[in-house]
Amino acid sequence: MDPALLKDREAFKARALKLPTVESSKRKFQGADPSKSSKKAKTPSKAPAPTSQFDYKSASGTSQFKFGILAKIVKFMKQRHMVGDTHALNIEEILDETNQLDIPQRHKHWLSTEALGNNPKIEVVEMTRYKFKPKYEVANRKSLLRLLDKNDQRGMGGILMEDIEESLPNSHKAFKVLGDHIIFATRLNDKKKVLFYNDKSTNFTVDEDISKLWRSATVEGVDETKIEEYLTRVGITSMQDMAGRAPVAQKRKKGGKKKPMSQLKTNNAHMGDVLKDYSELKK
Repeated sequence: MDPALLKDREAFKARALKLPTVESSKRKFQGADPSKSSKKAKTPSKAPAPTSQFDYKSASGTSQFKFGILAKIVKFMKQRHMVGDTHALNIEEILDETNQLDIPQRHKHWLSTEALGNNPKIEVVEMTRYKFKPKYEVANRKSLLRLLDKNDQRGMGGILMEDIEESLPNSHKAFKVLGDHIIFATRLNDKKKVLFYNDKSTNFTVDEDISKLWRSATVEGVDETKIEEYLTRVGITSMQDMAGRAPVAQKRKKGGKKKPMSQLKTNNAHMGDVLKDYSELKK
């Protein structure tokens, strides 16, 4: 063999041995399974889940959502009644006025068959129409005055101003026209105004001398019994309590004598020939 070729062959081997890392890495990369690498490359990364936005209009419907619809309707019916719109509306007109036409059909069915009919503030007219039902049937200022007068005669006191406002349309105009025929008072516990009937037939004038004597009389620290004794002593008859007193139950006497056997009512008289008396043996 040609010695020159052998020399070139040995030189090639020496150069190849100087690069062992490059050759081995190339072999490893080339020896890898191409199907596995392609699968890994083709596997898409998971996309983030989109954030869902809750739409209460198209929700399945909870009790809170349903009663929110009902509360909005009752508030609207009350407001229109207070301004004088007292004619009845059907369910479609009510939902249109309250901007709730897009509610689910099952909620609309619930309103027309159950909720509106059972609400104490809503009155059903002709089975399918509804209007506001106030606490008092007051149509004008004359009926308001009659109502206050009836409460005064029956001793029922006054009526809350807010109940009159929701019952009588344009009630503030009626208050101005009635003037001193009604009296306004403010409750201390909740600061609400109460209306009373001003019965002018009970008004009377008192002499100034009697008024001065009344204001000068001091009864502080004196109970009713002492006042009654003083009036009796000076010859003035005081008003007595006309209420009937409860009768006092009589106490039963204890230790009473027993009635003799001869005075007791005999039972089973028809068996007199059979029964025997053993009272003598006990003695």
